[in-house]
Formats: sequence, structure tokens, C-alpha cells
Amino acid sequence: MLKVDIDRNSGFCAGVISAISKAEEFLDDASGPGRLYSLGSIVHNDAELSRLEGKGLVTIDTEDLEIMNPIQGETLLIRAHGEPPRTYSRAAELGLKVIDCTCPVVLKLQKRIREAYLEARASGRGQILIFGKPGHAEVLGLLGQTEGEALVVENLQSLENLVNQGVVSLDQPIEIFSQTTKSPSEYEQLCQWLSGRVEQLRTHNTICRQVATRHANLSAFAMEHDIIIFVSGKASSNGKVLCDLCKGVNIRTYHIDSPSDLKKEWFRPDDKVGVCGATSTPKWLLEQTASCIGEIGKNQ
Repeated sequence: MLKVDIDRNSGFCAGVISAISKAEEFLDDASGPGRLYSLGSIVHNDAELSRLEGKGLVTIDTEDLEIMNPIQGETLLIRAHGEPPRTYSRAAELGLKVIDCTCPVVLKLQKRIREAYLEARASGRGQILIFGKPGHAEVLGLLGQTEGEALVVENLQSLENLVNQGVVSLDQPIEIFSQTTKSPSEYEQLCQWLSGRVEQLRTHNTICRQVATRHANLSAFAMEHDIIIFVSGKASSNGKVLCDLCKGVNIRTYHIDSPSDLKKEWFRPDDKVGVCGATSTPKWLLEQTASCIGEIGKNQ
């Protein structure tokens, strides 16, 4: 009979918990003023997003914000990923109140990148590199601290390409930071590559400690089980990183959005099943998934 375990370390990170709690507090206040707009999906999970939108949350994107007419009495929620300075000035232009849910870890990183950028600009030398996913909301917020001048590298290959193209100069001082949810081992690989080639290199440990710890714990969890069901939205950058981590140690890893994606042929009668997810995956969805797997086991 199938045995199902839920990874106790999976589920929302502190930043996402805080953002959702503040959104619910606003939405549950019947006497509250106006609508609550979320700039981008408050969480990269369709099930949780649908639940919040059912409460009245309105999700918009940056383009929507730019073409909006001034509106008084409405509120804009800045999600945990953070935003560039332009977003705050635009909200002020529109008369929007702001609920800033930027994760404290991201806020600290924004400040450090801003300081490094101003120092490099003052000296007239140096480049700022950000290890991250191009176009990711957090990365866009980080780029905004440098007025768009920092360079984003997604992996070692992209860094080597920028060097070969002359975009990144190894003769210049370089400071490298990381998006908070990226792989610690991949970031270390980038830093080691640079350290052997750049005389003036400053590296910064900016990956969220909770995320870094989760990598180590999840590897162990994946190895302890016969099959892994990884639950997260396909748009989740953190979800892709963690699912790939699981698949690297357990080839029987399946990525699903919701329990409806489960297939009974994946499971063997005596499997020990591990259910886990991203920092954007709600606990209730992990529990629902485990329950559905249990039903599959009963019917085998």
C-alpha cells in the first residue's frame, strides 16, 4: 500500500505568508476603502491566486499601471518580490495607497545593490552582475536600483557569452549578487569561475537563508522516497529550481500544478511517496495532493 509523506519544510516562505496575510486582512475588512490591486501575481500558484481573487483581489501588470488614469481611494499591493523605484513614483502619480509587502530579505538586497552601484558610478569603474532569471519580478526590482545598468546572468554559459562578447570586462572590478531564490550551488559555481579570472571581485551571499536551507533538506527528502510529487505553478522560478533539484537525485519526480494532474500509472503499490513544493505552494494544496494520492493507493 502507498505510504505518503508531506515535506514539512515545503510551503510558503515568510515573505509570501506576510504578503497573503496583509492582502486577506484588507479583503476581509468589509468597511475597507476601495479595491486592492496586486501588481503581478501575489503568488505563482493558480489555485491560491484564484482563492484570493474570489475574495476580491484584482491582479494587474506593469503595463496596466502605466496606462491607468489617476484614481483616489484605491490601494496597490507590492508583492514579496519587490519593485523598482519607478513603481512607487507611478503609484504616487495615480493617487494609489501602497501596501508594501516586499520581503525584508529582498529589501536588504535592493539596498546593497544600490550602494554598490552608486560606489561604482562615483569611481567610474566597476560592473554589477546579478545572478537571476531575466524578466523575473525580483530581478527587475534589483535592476531598478542600478537604473538598469547592472547585467543579469542566468547561468555560467550566459556569463561566458557576455565575457566573450566584451560586455563583461574581466579587467574591471566586479561585484556579483544573486536573486534570493536561486540555487546556492549554481551561484557558487559562478563565483568560483570569476574568482580565477577577476583581480578585484566582491561576492555577496544574498540567497535567502530559508531557501538555501530548503535546498539541502529537499535533496535528502527526495532521496528518502521512491517517488516525488512536486507541486507548484509552472510560472514559479523557485519551483523550477527546486523541482530540478529533486529530479537530479530522484528520476521519478513529477511536477504538477494541482491534484488533477496526478496519473495513477506513476505509482507502484509499495511506493513511499514524497509530496513537496515551492515557496509559492500553499500547505493546503500539498495536503490535498497527499489525500488524492492516498485515494489512488486504495484503488490499486
